[in-house]
Amino acid sequence: QVQLVESGGGLVQAGGSLRLSCAASLRTFSTYTMGWFRQAPGKEREFVAVISWSGSSIYYTDSVKGRFTISRDNAKNTVYLRMNSLKPEDTAVYYCAAPASGLRWSRTLDDYKYWGQGTQVTVSS
Repeated sequence: QVQLVESGGGLVQAGGSLRLSCAASLRTFSTYTMGWFRQAPGKEREFVAVISWSGSSIYYTDSVKGRFTISRDNAKNTVYLRMNSLKPEDTAVYYCAAPASGLRWSRTLDDYKYWGQGTQVTVSS
């Protein structure tokens, strides 16, 4: 049974920072691409960032480039999302996810099989 558990969300003022964590029960976590997605109220879930199994390849959606940083610690089976200079439009439930095929590099929701329960991030203006 694969479990992904996010933490670190909360309420923050615009311009503030948060660091999200995602702990994975994947036995072979170090061989998995990991992604972060978010879903704002009334909107579809969207891609935020992805990191390769080794951490050597990273990609961000344009709206978070320069503000968010994805990283991972394979020894701890954990992926992180550091969010700086937060804006009210970043308000959403944030999810970490792993693809069905561990090494698959993708920004597409349908390629991800394993999802966490999500953590709420609220940015006040």
